[in-house]
Amino acid sequence: MRQTDFSLLDSPPRSLLVIKFSALGDIVQALQVVQTVARQWPDCRITWIVHERFAAMVQAAPFVDQVLTFPKKKRLQASFRLWKKLQKLPFDMVWDLQGLFRPALCALFARAPHKWGFRRKKGLGGAPYTHRLPHHAGTEIHHAITYLQQFPRHAGLKSDPAIPLELKPTAFFNEEEINVFLSEGEKNKLFIIFTDSSREEKAWKGYDEISQLIWNHIPESRIVWCGLKSTPSPKSPPPGRFLNLQGKCTLEQMITVVRQPSVFIGNDSGPMHLAAAVGNPVLALFGPTSPERFGPWPVGSPNSQIVVAPHGRLPELKSETVFSALQELLARIEKR
Repeated sequence: MRQTDFSLLDSPPRSLLVIKFSALGDIVQALQVVQTVARQWPDCRITWIVHERFAAMVQAAPFVDQVLTFPKKKRLQASFRLWKKLQKLPFDMVWDLQGLFRPALCALFARAPHKWGFRRKKGLGGAPYTHRLPHHAGTEIHHAITYLQQFPRHAGLKSDPAIPLELKPTAFFNEEEINVFLSEGEKNKLFIIFTDSSREEKAWKGYDEISQLIWNHIPESRIVWCGLKSTPSPKSPPPGRFLNLQGKCTLEQMITVVRQPSVFIGNDSGPMHLAAAVGNPVLALFGPTSPERFGPWPVGSPNSQIVVAPHGRLPELKSETVFSALQELLARIEKR
């Protein structure tokens, strides 16, 4: 094994605790990095602490051996149970990929000779960590994944995430017609549109118009709308070419929908990152957030197309602009 920056590892660890609570997109990106680690440390048992709301995402990863959940309700009582459990589970190494207060407490209570975390003022500062990884300095913008890549890099490992992210089979739907709609037809004519985002200002409102453009100009195209919140369905969708799953999916089912071979269209969101991670073409719409930091990985991939709203304001983004970008993406896909 190559010498690490911290001169710590004489041999690969046999057990690794990863701490990454949220949010969905951040977890997907962390899984991409940890998958690379798991392939280079095949005998290392990986345990992951995640917010229970996002547990299904981590449980879908075949390289994670154990998932511990941080509670949503009765936090204090359940947190004490988790911290007590951590003291009974010795690890060779802990990686805190989150760095906030509660994740830092988990690192503090975990039993391990090596605890790595970011050097930062939030949370407990550097108190829980035996070694602190630096944040990038200067004015240059770094993608969120490049921050996480510091962990394997300092361990002497290759750090580039591989595409696709491998996942276990996830839950399909009880209704057979939904499963048929998702699985039949050409994959480049199935469009998964995720209408939500974690913040209102990150959510574009033009999905009705872009859906109509797709149906009108792409023969045999089929569209799925997916999201946690329900919005009005498109006006007069063509028979048999529209499926509305807004507000109807569990997280496991959302994972199933997004990983289906298809073309993804959506806001800066966790499902957007998941679609890119599993290797599907992605059209990502950005407003107030930075595509350089939060865009689909890898940056500049021909498998993705980014549209940035004028002045960072999504209400100013025209559906014709989005459809033109979609046509560019489809043309690249067809050439492969």
